[in-house]
Amino acid sequence: MAKKANKRKQAQAVKAAAAPVTRRNMLKLVRNGALAGLALTGAGYAGARMFSDYKEMHDLARIGQGKPAVVQVHDPQCPTCTALQREAKRAMQAFGECDLIYLVADLRQAEGAAFATRHGVGRVTLLLLDGRGQVTSVLQGMRQEEELAGIFAGHFRRHGVRRS
Repeated sequence: MAKKANKRKQAQAVKAAAAPVTRRNMLKLVRNGALAGLALTGAGYAGARMFSDYKEMHDLARIGQGKPAVVQVHDPQCPTCTALQREAKRAMQAFGECDLIYLVADLRQAEGAAFATRHGVGRVTLLLLDGRGQVTSVLQGMRQEEELAGIFAGHFRRHGVRRS
């Protein structure tokens, strides 16, 4: 059985090697190469964008620079934390990055763990901070998007940057 398969593969290889180079085959090769290049470029762009967003969302140095913030103390391996993050991100869609910033203190990273320890909180927690970086409210436990949207709106009304 194995000899049959080998003979068939050898015959296919010989046939492929003997195939004439035609204009049609060259155009197919160019087209497929261009499509592959386009796909790789798109994947690279998407990957770079995701990394940039991830890095920006985990940059706790942005706290206290004049904009009110919502910081989630997050353990990426905790399903409840992940669900809370999804709900918080949905609730944040009503605000622009210029109004209210959303950050993540990842407990698996030194900076995130230090942040949580400094504020005496654990996972599945949201901290609302004013523009100076002072904690104004601590929300512990799972919350739904609708509830969070109302809480975030009230936080922004109280601590948002006033525009002239």
